[in-house]
Amino acid sequence: MRDVYILGVGTTKFGELWDLSLRELASEAGLKAIMDAGIYAEDVDALYGANTSGGQFVDQEQIAALIADYSGISDLNIPSIRVEAGSASGGAALMQAYLAVKSGQLNTVVVGGVEKMTDVPSEVATEIIGGSLDAEWETFFGATECSIAAMIARRHEFEGKAKRENYAMFPVISHKHASMNDTSHFKNIIKIEDVINASPVAEPLTVFDNAPISDGASALVISADLKKINNASHPIRIKSSSAANDFLSLHDRRSVDSFRAVKKSSDSALSLAGLDIGKIDALEIHDSYSIAALIQLEEILGKDAVKMTEGNDFYFNSSKPLNVSGGLKAHGNPLGTSGLYQAVEATVQLRGKAGQRQVKDPKNFLIHNMGGLGTTSVSTVIGVD
Repeated sequence: MRDVYILGVGTTKFGELWDLSLRELASEAGLKAIMDAGIYAEDVDALYGANTSGGQFVDQEQIAALIADYSGISDLNIPSIRVEAGSASGGAALMQAYLAVKSGQLNTVVVGGVEKMTDVPSEVATEIIGGSLDAEWETFFGATECSIAAMIARRHEFEGKAKRENYAMFPVISHKHASMNDTSHFKNIIKIEDVINASPVAEPLTVFDNAPISDGASALVISADLKKINNASHPIRIKSSSAANDFLSLHDRRSVDSFRAVKKSSDSALSLAGLDIGKIDALEIHDSYSIAALIQLEEILGKDAVKMTEGNDFYFNSSKPLNVSGGLKAHGNPLGTSGLYQAVEATVQLRGKAGQRQVKDPKNFLIHNMGGLGTTSVSTVIGVD
């Protein structure tokens, strides 16, 4: 089994990108990644494309073929494979590409994700996002992903595990970091009072507890080719990647307000990387909802997570930097792209090129991408040797 490195990264801006099509977004990110890697299209052995719901948002399937086409590599006749795992599609695509390269089957791969969500009305987008729930037992009865998150939040508070202020902190942290990121959907700084007092969506969650509906694309070039790795200006190693799943329906799970798959995937990724959580310098997690961010951290960091929300531990210049990109909440959440942008952010940080939001001397990032609310979890450790 070989070491796998990230040679290049590329991303578009995230947000309401009315003037750009899905194919334009995908090709922009892919070409940026190839140029950043300093390679040619002929060097690419395969493409893995992440996309959650292109068929519903823009009536487009065969997304991976489309990305290959508009990235200029279709003439090579290389395999172009779409990966779908709900909003964990990006993380799952990265994992599959990583395993293919690590095994020796492939040498150099482009892995990209794209989503164009703003071409439909917001209420239609909400229904499409709900496709990550159980259609027969949840969405059929009117549940949305946000309402399920609200139920989880109510239960967590009822059990005495957290207070409203504990998870209301995460949007505040994300917006602070996003204000320093040029590709962010939102750059406004907010306070905890803004989160709690904003318009309710599904009580106790307000509009600020929810990640936005965003367009965007991100891509990476990964390789085990020693010549290409040695020629790259800033190769960053993927040290491990692991996935786990829980029941799709909330009512089937052992506990409504815990994410067992998160713990399993993150523990496995750390073990495969030969690290413990104390060796992780920063985290990028899936803060699609503020309560989801808290529960993920409880699974990853343990009992200290809630207490840490009461201080400044999660800011970029503190002890355990969290979502220094701005997270899904403020940097944006184009579903199939989000997990790949987490890897882009980790790479930029490890290169020391993150500008104002630069984490001090990072060596290892843990990124966690989630499908639905704890259903699918993909955890990846990215670091420098």
